[in-house]
Amino acid sequence: MYCYVYIVQCANGGLYTGITKNLRRRIRQHNGITKGGAYYTRMHRPVFFVHIERYPTRKAARLRELEIQSWGHDEKLLLLKQTTKAEVLAAI
Repeated sequence: MYCYVYIVQCANGGLYTGITKNLRRRIRQHNGITKGGAYYTRMHRPVFFVHIERYPTRKAARLRELEIQSWGHDEKLLLLKQTTKAEVLAAI
């Protein structure tokens, strides 16, 4: 099963990066529909996917997540400019 690295944009414009094996469940958690989700996203709902990458292993996804998390906001925005809405929707 694939593992996904995702970036969500919060209502305040903030970006949150995470990993999951189930994108639909994770976005529901972040938006408070089901139990779970990160503290940051709970404070800045609603959130929506703006970037998704698929990896064959959790380890590969985790390494990419850490890489993206080390970036500044402007670097993340450059990545998001390369991502189309169609790509995000296709991943879900």
